[in-house]
Amino acid sequence: IGVGLVGFGLFFLLFGVLLYFDSVLLAFGNILFLSGLVFIIGFRRTFTFFFQRPKLKGTSFFFGGLIIVLMRWPILGMLLEAYGFITLFR
Repeated sequence: IGVGLVGFGLFFLLFGVLLYFDSVLLAFGNILFLSGLVFIIGFRRTFTFFFQRPKLKGTSFFFGGLIIVLMRWPILGMLLEAYGFITLFR
């Protein structure tokens, strides 16, 4: 279930970007991606991954971008999410 949710999340994110940053598809993709991540590695490990002290900057940018996308500012939200994603996984 988790791999399917992550796959659909990435598909919706890609499709949302291809359709000129459609905010509904991007928001749906983000939600599916995060819920799939929780299904794959578990709630506790997901929480501890995102909220480690050295990763708080990346986490804040990632979730801030998610909130901005949900508020219908898709380009700014995706830029914030991309920076947070790079900061989290470097």
